Amino acid sequence: MTSWMPVLQGRGGPLYRAIADALGEDLDAGRLTPGTRLPTHRELAERVGVTVGTVTRAYAEAEKRGLVRGEVGRGTFVRGREAPAIMPTPVEVADDEAPVELGINAPATPEGDPASQALRRSLEELGRSPRLSELLAYQPAAGTTAHRVAGAEWAARFGLKARPEQVVVCAGGQHAMEVALAALTKPGDTLVTEALTYPGIKVLARRFQLRLQGVAMDAQGLVPESLEAVCRSGPVRLLYTQPTCHNPTGAVQPEERRQRIAEVARRHGVLVLEDDSYGLLPERRPPPLATLLPESSYFIAGVSKLLTPGLRIGYLVAPARARGERLAEEVGLASLMTTPLMAEVLARWVEDGTADALVVRQRQEVGERLQLTRSVLGAWWGRREVALPLYHLWLGLPEGRRSEELAAQARRNGVSVTSADLFTTGPGPVPAAVRVCIGSPRTRAQLERGLRRLREVLEAGPEPLAAIV
Repeated sequence: MTSWMPVLQGRGGPLYRAIADALGEDLDAGRLTPGTRLPTHRELAERVGVTVGTVTRAYAEAEKRGLVRGEVGRGTFVRGREAPAIMPTPVEVADDEAPVELGINAPATPEGDPASQALRRSLEELGRSPRLSELLAYQPAAGTTAHRVAGAEWAARFGLKARPEQVVVCAGGQHAMEVALAALTKPGDTLVTEALTYPGIKVLARRFQLRLQGVAMDAQGLVPESLEAVCRSGPVRLLYTQPTCHNPTGAVQPEERRQRIAEVARRHGVLVLEDDSYGLLPERRPPPLATLLPESSYFIAGVSKLLTPGLRIGYLVAPARARGERLAEEVGLASLMTTPLMAEVLARWVEDGTADALVVRQRQEVGERLQLTRSVLGAWWGRREVALPLYHLWLGLPEGRRSEELAAQARRNGVSVTSADLFTTGPGPVPAAVRVCIGSPRTRAQLERGLRRLREVLEAGPEPLAAIV
């Protein structure tokens, strides 16, 4: 049996809920592991200084969240968070009564589907190309020279200068994250992220047996002082961060803050994995963190959220001194190479300007969908935390509404949004907010229908307990 003691200082709300929040954070951070037997209700009540009934409610709340399981005659055991679906496949339906997906963060399909038109042209050109047979053969794990040149040119769009030999062609941003963690960490290392972070990194942290540690955020993103405190408490191997258009909050770190974060990382010898999935949607943005910490930063130049997810290409840029050999080795071990045919399509798009034109169309579509969202949500629009041209909104909830309960209520009423607990690593309780994605619906009519359903759920208030089965 563990001597677990929840940290409750600074938490608001009912004590039983605070205990459940602390349990979830300690599980995500690796301080509790699945299978651990927790203190009995009475033992924990004595340690914390609360009633046995409070602990009973706390364990019941944790069991409802899937964090623990009770075994008759044996006690309460840590169950662990189930790995979330990283990119569930949307199902397009024409029925007006069907659920509307606002939980998947995907780029929209602008009118005329320009990405499909561009792909059709590229495939026709490739069909006539004498190089087609080469693209069906084995290639270097890091990608061909031409494809790495395209990766360096694409990274330059984000403000990062890199040589082709620093670039590794990956099968999308998720794959780039996995390659980086495999190459740069070992089991037991500490991986630091923002207190709210992309769920995929949480899954990978568990897979690679890393100790996940969340650091505090504010409206400008990661708080340097919190990162400093974590680094002082023990060695940190890697910081995974999204300085531009953070998922889920949309926060953008100002340049001055990026400089302070770079100073902390340099002082403590922390490697940085910078994920820039959405950074080209705003026309103006600060320089990448990697430009301030070039000796130890790895940069993911996003493609899927800016052009189209189906290409499954992403570029991972290593520091100049590191080049990319270790990263390429991990690509080779996992899949031998990234599909050359799709890498060639993207390389052509980067070279001939198609990629830039598709980004412009995405910006236009974002703006039009945001106008629609503002019109439908009405007063609820004011609860979004960041006003940026993005496909996801971080929507604050009224006092008394809980994220996971609102998400469940929304699903029962025909619309899907993402609960904050999926993103939470700590410190602190799960925020009262949900992520609303406006790119997934195929048409604006579907988007409007989903937003109206969401507004009805928000305006209806919590469902009576008797209605929740």
